Amino acid sequence: MGQDGAGRRLVLHFGVQKTGTTSLQRFLKLNAAALSDSLIVRTPEEGTPMRPLGRAAIAASLGNSGDRHKALKAAFNDVLDTLQDGPQTVLISHENLAGAMPGNGGETRLYPALPQILQQLDNIAQTRGFDTRFAFYTRRMQAWKPSVWAQAVRTDGYTDTRAAFMAQTDDLPGWGYLERRLAKQLGADRVTRLSLEAETDPDRPGQQLLTMAGLTPDCIAALAPLQSRAMERLNDGSTEFLRRLNGLALNPHARDRVVNLVTRSQFLFTADMPSEGTL
Repeated sequence: MGQDGAGRRLVLHFGVQKTGTTSLQRFLKLNAAALSDSLIVRTPEEGTPMRPLGRAAIAASLGNSGDRHKALKAAFNDVLDTLQDGPQTVLISHENLAGAMPGNGGETRLYPALPQILQQLDNIAQTRGFDTRFAFYTRRMQAWKPSVWAQAVRTDGYTDTRAAFMAQTDDLPGWGYLERRLAKQLGADRVTRLSLEAETDPDRPGQQLLTMAGLTPDCIAALAPLQSRAMERLNDGSTEFLRRLNGLALNPHARDRVVNLVTRSQFLFTADMPSEGTL
């Protein structure tokens, strides 16, 4: 695609993590052909520029260096280069655009770098002629934080207990604080906060986002539903096993293989494992 987005609407959905993004992206992929006349979708499919974009956003959120920001800009331009010309709205969905969640890379705050990350992406999109809007889902904080802890244990090598994590994030501000920071940086009329609890059909996730992107209720209702749901979270015993595993000096590849094994064999891990101790 050329440099001119010709005023096309571009919706950047940046998660956040643990708010149903995986199910939403599976739903979008399932219905990509049905949506193609009105919506062009980009999600983090293996082998696409969306994967490097997510990695670059995480890196930029954990270190404010020129090289990291250059990598983020280059990755986003690579994604925009994949868009074919046309009048359709573009929906780019990647939870890692929010940056590192609490528990990842030592982060304990609520996406401190997110306004600056989105501003960089917005500058590029505007330069290329797009009319950019921003959207994120939230869920009740008391349910979100334990889910984030479990995910950090599973994917980010987090070693502290749930109680320690909850103590570290005890003074985390509410979602309204993040929304106000984003509105101040990007404009209140361009930032939309969506509620996961307000989604009405788990087999057709992301209806609020699709409505924002311009789809009618009839169009959404006609989309094929998901036939199975993504696993939201490992059971408590599996999570505790992985937390202890994270304290060992394992090769990352070996650790990933163990994680995959545990994920497939959760029935082997009881929910009443002691919360402290070693493997």
